[in-house]
Amino acid sequence: MSSVVGNNLPSGSKILRPRPQKLIVAIALAVLAGGAVALSSYGWRQSVLFLIGGLLGVSLYHSAFGFTSAYRKLLVNWDVQGIYAQLVMLAIATILFAPILAAGSVFGQKVEGAIAPVGVQGAIGAFLFGIGMQLGGGCGCGTLCTIGGGSITMLITLFTFCLGAFWASLTRHMWSVLPQISPIVFGESLGWVRAVGLQLGLFILIAGLLWWWNQRSRNQLQTKSNKAQILPHPTEFLSGPWPLFTGAIALAALNWLTLIISGEPWRITWGFALWAAKIATIFGWNPDSSPFWEGMSFSDIVVTDVSSVMNVGIILGAALAAASAGKLVAKTQISLAVVIATIIGGLMMGYGAFIAFGCNVSAFFSGIASTSLHGWIWIICALLGTGVGIRLRSVFQLSN
Repeated sequence: MSSVVGNNLPSGSKILRPRPQKLIVAIALAVLAGGAVALSSYGWRQSVLFLIGGLLGVSLYHSAFGFTSAYRKLLVNWDVQGIYAQLVMLAIATILFAPILAAGSVFGQKVEGAIAPVGVQGAIGAFLFGIGMQLGGGCGCGTLCTIGGGSITMLITLFTFCLGAFWASLTRHMWSVLPQISPIVFGESLGWVRAVGLQLGLFILIAGLLWWWNQRSRNQLQTKSNKAQILPHPTEFLSGPWPLFTGAIALAALNWLTLIISGEPWRITWGFALWAAKIATIFGWNPDSSPFWEGMSFSDIVVTDVSSVMNVGIILGAALAAASAGKLVAKTQISLAVVIATIIGGLMMGYGAFIAFGCNVSAFFSGIASTSLHGWIWIICALLGTGVGIRLRSVFQLSN
């Protein structure tokens, strides 16, 4: 996501950068500020979480931090930079989460990590999600960020993601009969100091294995521009681009803030399922007809739900970042094959994420940061699905 035009410029040449789209920047800031003020009637926490969502969108966009593309680059090009960044993100989040989760509360509010049972249901869901994110062109947060950046095509992914999650909620009882065991949280079973040490050791081990694998493959695609950089130039904090590792640090810190403010880590999929359910009620669907939704009231639920508020904030934050970089333009990649792939991918992501107790954010990122075993199982199964999804991309004329 470099804004520099040209690599070898003649002496005395100026570096050309897209000009910030000032009117759009002003509108995005006004909407974010206005939304925060409006949400204050539902409590100050909703306002703060909305703004945290905006900062997540800015961080995702400026650092081009991707989960879907990182996995594809790893398996196709042996490019490990994206995975290194994820390991840094997980390490920082694990260290930040541990004392909060060990205390059980902060500022008088109860806090809980992202924990879930370990079983066949979650494994199948993560596998489906892995396939879906490669066909749909992005994961949960990636979909929101890309829409904020101007992608029209990703609206299809968002719609089908929501539909898939809602569909899964209606059939969730069918999956509950599959074998599973109660949640295993390393922090609770080993003690938080030992759990943090175990996970940090695993991160280092994985990084070492990736380095060895990368060296052994003698990948010629990584150039000097791929070298790790921690912080952006001071002039690029607002307009970008940011180094990948800046995004990793920002995401870890913002997830930690989400845990403190809301009492739970960052999650996305629940908001998607909720949006679809809310729309279904408008068309006459009765929540009491579903074992999962029975008895739930949908009055003001979208603005009172943490994940919904943050999801909207991510879109607006990404739009703000794109406009600040002078790159907010409507983008489409429409063909019959792409549309079909996007529909299938979105449905698989939504369905898979819901039965797997979350997507790459709530199950993988927040789950591992909470030292929950299901987060580790999730990423293994999702990577297996990613391998299948990469192979299927060529069927739909999608490049790797």
